[in-house]
Amino acid sequence: MGRYPRQMIAPMAAPLGLVLALAALLAVAGDQPAVRVADDLVNFGLLVYATVCAALAARSALGRLHRAWVLMTAALAAWALGDAIWLLYELILRQDAPVPSAADAFYVVFALLAIAAMTQFVAEPMRESRLRITLDGITVALCLFLLAWILALHTVYDAYRDDRAALFVTLLYPASDLAMLTIAVVTLLRADARQRVVLTVLSTAIAVMAVADIAYAVLLAGNRYQTGDPIDAAWGAAAVLFAAAALISRRTPTPRPPALSVPSNASLWLPYIPLLLAGTIGPPLVMSGLERFVVPLIVVAVCLRQSVAAWENRRLLAAAADQALRDPLTGLANTALFDDRLAHAMMLRSRIDRSVAVLSLDLDDFKLINDNLGHSAADRLLADVARRLAACARTGDTVARTGGDEFALLLEGPFDESETVAQQVSDAFDIPFTVDGHDILLRPSIGVTVASMSEPDLTPEVLRERAAIAMQAAKRARSPEVHTFSADMVPADGDGADAAARRSGGDGAAQIRLLGELRHAIDHNGLDVVYQPKISLRTGDTVGVEALLRWPHPQRGLLLPDAFLSLIRERGLIQRVTDLVLNKALDDTARWYGHDTRIPVAVNLFAPSLRETDLPDKLCRELGRRGLPTDLLTVEITEDIVLSEMDLVTAVLRRLREYGVRVAIDDFGSGYSSLSYLRDLPIDEVKLLRSPATPGRRPSRRRSSTSPTTWGPPWWPRESKTPRPPTGCASTAAMWGRAICSAGPSKRGGSVALPTRTPGARTTLQSSVPHDASRCRRVAPAPAAPSRLQSSLCCRGHAIPSVACSCAGNDVAIAPVSPRAPVGAKVPGWQTRR
Repeated sequence: MGRYPRQMIAPMAAPLGLVLALAALLAVAGDQPAVRVADDLVNFGLLVYATVCAALAARSALGRLHRAWVLMTAALAAWALGDAIWLLYELILRQDAPVPSAADAFYVVFALLAIAAMTQFVAEPMRESRLRITLDGITVALCLFLLAWILALHTVYDAYRDDRAALFVTLLYPASDLAMLTIAVVTLLRADARQRVVLTVLSTAIAVMAVADIAYAVLLAGNRYQTGDPIDAAWGAAAVLFAAAALISRRTPTPRPPALSVPSNASLWLPYIPLLLAGTIGPPLVMSGLERFVVPLIVVAVCLRQSVAAWENRRLLAAAADQALRDPLTGLANTALFDDRLAHAMMLRSRIDRSVAVLSLDLDDFKLINDNLGHSAADRLLADVARRLAACARTGDTVARTGGDEFALLLEGPFDESETVAQQVSDAFDIPFTVDGHDILLRPSIGVTVASMSEPDLTPEVLRERAAIAMQAAKRARSPEVHTFSADMVPADGDGADAAARRSGGDGAAQIRLLGELRHAIDHNGLDVVYQPKISLRTGDTVGVEALLRWPHPQRGLLLPDAFLSLIRERGLIQRVTDLVLNKALDDTARWYGHDTRIPVAVNLFAPSLRETDLPDKLCRELGRRGLPTDLLTVEITEDIVLSEMDLVTAVLRRLREYGVRVAIDDFGSGYSSLSYLRDLPIDEVKLLRSPATPGRRPSRRRSSTSPTTWGPPWWPRESKTPRPPTGCASTAAMWGRAICSAGPSKRGGSVALPTRTPGARTTLQSSVPHDASRCRRVAPAPAAPSRLQSSLCCRGHAIPSVACSCAGNDVAIAPVSPRAPVGAKVPGWQTRR
């Protein structure tokens, strides 16, 4: 009862005080008529109180515990009715109750119902343990009966030998008490730890009642009993103990069957206590000679030997049970133990003001490690992760492995301390793991949820589910931060990051290292941006730049996107990288703009960004925060995004253009079906995909038959290093007007030099890579004035009459082409094919 002090003091103070006062009164003046009346009334009142407490326990219990307390309520009610009949004889009829009487029938019913109730407090034993339990019960019963017979019951038998009815009734009470006590002891041996306190109090109540009944039988046999005897206080004490057990049961959770039950220490020696008592007390009383001393010694030796053997068996079983509740690879708790401790923590939360938090953790890209380095290396990595997690936990916290690469922490205590532990768990992954000589930088997805006191009915299952939802949100965000559950989070139907990892080519271990280094670079702003200047062929001025991603790797040097873009896409990092590039590009644009240099910047966006309906508002906020006009930003998307999600993307693009942000389509194909929908797209520029034709050759007949144009001059390959310009390139550019071609990329912030502005002069942004007009292939003539689309067509590595040119294989944008010209219409420099 030590765990229930506050809850037990108030409801048990008055009954316990009555028992103590009654015992003192009976010891001093038990023969007084008024004391006898008080004796009967107090005992009856205590029985009624115990019956009410049992009924309340039955109301709050579930399953077999509900059945147990219903039976116990009926038993105590029968006992109270028996005492009511006793009161009727003594207070109304003014005579002693006869033996046997109608009250005895209710006392017998009490015994039978109490025995049935005790059998319901524990689950049905397994088949292999039933024999052991039966033998324990027989041993306890025989020893208790032998002890009672030697000490008292043989005198009752001698007194009522000639009156068999009186003998039966008189011995029935001690015998039924011994049967109840036997079942109580056996039940206590098999009880769950959470029910052991309740059953201990019940067993004590039955033991007190058994002592009182045996004393009553002895006194009755010697004609020495009358109401007001001090033993009457023992019945009152038994009633108080029954009430206490019921109150404790109301605050004890329904037990969950353990994975492997380990006997308690008490269960090792408790069955031998009756044997030890009977074997040491009985022989000196009934034996003579040397056997009076030898038999007790033999009994003690046997009991000690059995207790030692039972202790050894329990130690082995405890080790097996611990293994059953532990993950064999990491030594952490498994799901069963974690759930058990979580349920216990939630139960304590309902009693005291105590915070309970659950942290759910999943290792990103673990399947990639498992597939490339092998299972043994992956197992060693999991063991290292477990050690780091255990080092972050406080004393009393529970760390569990709940899946292949999933872990969970149960954090009890103040919420701010739980937040500190969660952050320590996240920080523990900043140091790379070393497995088979490879430094692997793992990143976890971490979700946390806290059981709020405003949700008293929150269940452990719901709390774990919320932690999992927060973890899924962290995985979708691909963020190293700890995500705390909020009501707006929803479960993910499927997480793309959990899909089967696709190898990006090359050595698997190298890819794993590269992925870890890439995550570290993203987290610490280690990726860089360079700019592809767009230069006017007519004036040589830089009139725009395109932001390109580069990774200055500390060991491998400057890496182009081809070396790591597949990892970014496969591992769900595209959104974070896009945000990084966008922020750096806008920061540089703002710096240039602050120097009175207005230079537009183009940034590539991918599918995850374009699925966000709030993308236009987000971009406008970023531009406004830096004080930039919206027309300084061009958003570039690829054709496949438009085709796959036409309606959603079109709506987002339309809002972007309404805000003034320019839109360009990159890598656009030359098929009829693709060109047909350009008239309805809200775009400003189109960059045509490089022709698949072989270098130096015209496209095949099959290719040109599906194209709305005929390729004009020879196609110059992107890889061409020919210094000789195509005939008429420069003159065509000068004659056909505005054209823009791109030079080589320049480093962010350093190699794009800001000019000195003079009043009235035209500001240009000069590239560190000098423009060589001889590298331009051909410039097409510009069509009529732009319409709604205001599209500037671009291409890579080939010339299309009236469309575009290229410079050293880089992108080129020229003057607008009208979107309203029907497909197949006569456009200067184009020939249509039917």
